[in-house]
Amino acid sequence: MSVLTKFRGFDTAAQLLMVNQFGINLGFYMLMPYLAGYLAGPLGLAAWAVGLVLGVRNFSQQGMFLVGGTLADRLGYKPLIVAGCLLRTGGFVLLAFASSLPALLIASAATGFAGALFNPAVRAYLAAEAGERRVEAFAVFNVFYQAGILAGPLVGLALLSVDFRVVATAAAAVFALLTVAQLFALPARRGAEPSGASVLADWRTVVANRPFVLFALAMIGSYVLSFQVYLALPLQAEFIAGANAQTVTSAVFVISGVVAVAGQLRITGWLRSRWGSGRSLVAGMAVLAVSFLPLTIVPTATPFGAGAAITVLLITAALLAVGTAAVFPFEMDTVVALSGNRLVATHYGFYNTVVGVGILVGNLATGAVFGAARDAGATWALWAGLAVIGALAALALYLLDRRAPAVADDPITDRFPVVADPDTVRLPVFTGGPRTR
Repeated sequence: MSVLTKFRGFDTAAQLLMVNQFGINLGFYMLMPYLAGYLAGPLGLAAWAVGLVLGVRNFSQQGMFLVGGTLADRLGYKPLIVAGCLLRTGGFVLLAFASSLPALLIASAATGFAGALFNPAVRAYLAAEAGERRVEAFAVFNVFYQAGILAGPLVGLALLSVDFRVVATAAAAVFALLTVAQLFALPARRGAEPSGASVLADWRTVVANRPFVLFALAMIGSYVLSFQVYLALPLQAEFIAGANAQTVTSAVFVISGVVAVAGQLRITGWLRSRWGSGRSLVAGMAVLAVSFLPLTIVPTATPFGAGAAITVLLITAALLAVGTAAVFPFEMDTVVALSGNRLVATHYGFYNTVVGVGILVGNLATGAVFGAARDAGATWALWAGLAVIGALAALALYLLDRRAPAVADDPITDRFPVVADPDTVRLPVFTGGPRTR
């Protein structure tokens, strides 16, 4: 079944959320890949200042996801989606005209916090709207998500030939259109009725949901590995391709996007027809781990030559895209299931915060190990280490799924009861025994 046919099978609200995500990624990736060059080049900022601007954007998003999710559960999903798109519109407009460091920091913080507002809300809204079709909905959602990542840099590169300010203004225009579309066309929607408890009480409920927290910790490995398409693979391209590094890096992103867009529904359908969410997550994580094994065999351009090393790099990029596509829909579905359909956006916010911290630590470690391994002539060690991380994460997910209470022979999402308060569920696999409130 084609993506278009699947897309038409959902109601208007779900379709709007999918198109909205394409627009979000289109606008974001039109600008962000070229922001550092603009800051260091035309604006002439020092390297530390460039790092500060980019770091503030990342922190204001990753560090505020929990706040955004909490607000979405309390105020409804639509207001947070509209507010996030509007705030990013303003942030990108400011980036187009700001030249001082304080103004750039304000713009960067605004664009980051915008993502923290709409990200958990969009996922919680889609999960509520899709109901029993959550896995299918998130598979189609990821096609639009990846298509935006694929198209954004290409559009941005074309506009960059005019001026970066044109890129920033165009990206702002995309988010302005999204704001209007969501404001007038997206129906109001919220999850379960608010508990009436305080924000801190809601956060304690999420943190006390041990099955969910352990799942989030296990999934850090998935994000650390999939994020290497932005870090380790471009570094490897520079290491093996020299003057052609930019071309090879572009090929990495194109292959990743094409595989995800073209293969998402087939991958999800194939896994779902054979296994449930739990085993599909294990399989996807295993593919992510295996992705790095070719680079342990051909880690440099010698003795097989630059052509072989580049081919292996592209194979790794394709496998990473397959693994990410395999994991994403079942991962999103499992978050909802483990939340017990209560405080869903808050759970998504906390989940994004946990994996965001994992990405930060993983990137710092990967960058340090890459440099040390290259200097020591043992680049293979980095790729082997990443494969081990993936294998450990796959093992953790396998144990969580295998030891979960057997309620039929289907997905992990069917194995965890959906109740008003997940803290009262007896889950021996995660708790080591019964646990009551």
